[in-house]
Amino acid sequence: MSDVDDRCPPPLTVPPIPDRPRSTHPPRFLMLYGSLRERSYSRLLAEEGARVLEGLGAEVRWFHPHDLPLKGAVGEDHPRVQALRDLAVWSEGQVWSSPEMHGTITGVLKNQIDWIPLSLGAVRPTQGRTLAVLQVSGGSQSFNAVNTLRILGRWMRMFTIPNQSSVAKAYDAFHPDGRMKDSPYRDRLVDVMEELWKFTLLTRDIRDYLVDRYSERREAEASSAPPGQRPQDRLGRQGL
Repeated sequence: MSDVDDRCPPPLTVPPIPDRPRSTHPPRFLMLYGSLRERSYSRLLAEEGARVLEGLGAEVRWFHPHDLPLKGAVGEDHPRVQALRDLAVWSEGQVWSSPEMHGTITGVLKNQIDWIPLSLGAVRPTQGRTLAVLQVSGGSQSFNAVNTLRILGRWMRMFTIPNQSSVAKAYDAFHPDGRMKDSPYRDRLVDVMEELWKFTLLTRDIRDYLVDRYSERREAEASSAPPGQRPQDRLGRQGL
């Protein structure tokens, strides 16, 4: 039996901060929303946010979920599934907007997130991207949906920004043409989009560095080590 001393893990090294040139292309944002209604307030809120982002100079793309099959009902090679995943990989930041229904997000939005895997081979479609969360309610203001979206964002290994938008009585927050009325709710939405823009500019060029993990580095090194030199074969204070 090997004399393994588990009290002595591999030594830590300080990951160097990468010295990379700043990207000059417009930040890229993907907009997702959680309702199929013709006058979808979650979509209208996201559209108003997209106008702000475009006004700041961003490139914005949309995924419309109307013909996206339920997760598991079709194969992963379905064209709408591929379109959603391609947009997730393309994006540098995302905006998720959902109605609150029965105290949580809608299945329409959850279905979109469920179709995006944590990894596609060596590519991770959401890891290190920034995320802003929005919600609309038919009654008084609530935060159940945005709180749920934050849990999902963390699970998808995204950087969810601190600010968020929750619009109460959404039926009264928009003009007939779909534009958002001038109100404290719109002011908060602009705050959120500006913050998303800033966080994306600060993190997009170093997101691989920010999500680099000791455990994953150790696992990768162990998988390439010859027999007898793996962590489980470590003796005393030799380290990995």
